[in-house]
Amino acid sequence: MNTGLRITVFAAALAATFGAAYGVGGAVSPISPEPKSATHSGSEGHAAAGHKGKTAGHREANGGGHETEPPGGLEISRSGYTLDLKTPRIEAGKKTDLRFAVVQDRTGRKVTAYQREHGKDLHLIVASRDLTVYRHLHPTRAADRTWSTPVKLPEAGGYRVFADFKPKGGEALTLGADLAASGRYEPGELPEHNTTAKVDGYEVKLRGALTPGKAGELTLTVARDGKPVRNLQPYLGAYGHLVALRSGDLAYLHVHPNGEPGDGRTKPGPEVSFTATAPSAGAYRLFLDFQHEGKVRTAAFTVHAGGAVDEAEKSSQTRPAEGEAGHAH
Repeated sequence: MNTGLRITVFAAALAATFGAAYGVGGAVSPISPEPKSATHSGSEGHAAAGHKGKTAGHREANGGGHETEPPGGLEISRSGYTLDLKTPRIEAGKKTDLRFAVVQDRTGRKVTAYQREHGKDLHLIVASRDLTVYRHLHPTRAADRTWSTPVKLPEAGGYRVFADFKPKGGEALTLGADLAASGRYEPGELPEHNTTAKVDGYEVKLRGALTPGKAGELTLTVARDGKPVRNLQPYLGAYGHLVALRSGDLAYLHVHPNGEPGDGRTKPGPEVSFTATAPSAGAYRLFLDFQHEGKVRTAAFTVHAGGAVDEAEKSSQTRPAEGEAGHAH
């Protein structure tokens, strides 16, 4: 996946630049179990460390917080390439092969050569329009250059599919297409503002703020049973991956830390930091993927960039939020 925080439910892309990320030491009594081979917890799995300091599509915001170019994931076609989603409708609750291709507009042919990034030619994100369901998938490519991956979506409704890739010799792109899951549908409310999330026995706290047009630091601290986790495991080249999606249009921003395991300065927790710039004021849903004891987990947050957060939302920031997030290969 491209290195750079990308704004994950994908109907749109949050234009922003994510810079240096690092891990810092925490309090006492660290958790230090023996590392195991990587497997995924929950439903479906996550991806790679990424593009240095750039956003999906490498779009930035100006000083006033207005987007100079559309963020990644808002368009099905860009820069001569089109996302051809061959499975635009699936049934909720049923595992289905999601099939798609990346087509070169000039020739009408499927793309055959990609620049491999963090172990993958292409990363795929699926997110519900209400930002309560999130999947980070790693599809495989058949001999006819069509991509596919199994996916099981828990609820009926509208979803956005994001393909994050870099064609060989071209620029990094995030293309987006709509996906419908059939069944009885009741749209959910955007989860309340929160800076603490609990997932699978872990507690993750978020410090910092998103500011329109201005870079700021986001620091996420991982703990279990009240003890800092100091031995996060590398997952596709990083200790943490952050995806942000803008509520309303699902603008997509995916950022990874610039620091890497083994670089002599990046510690394996309990803190992982990102530098981010929001392209506009508004509500965003943030998804942090981290690996510990061989499993990848996702912690989800709702934050606001610019403007006042009402008192109800402020009071909710101490309440843990648990959402439908998942990983898959």
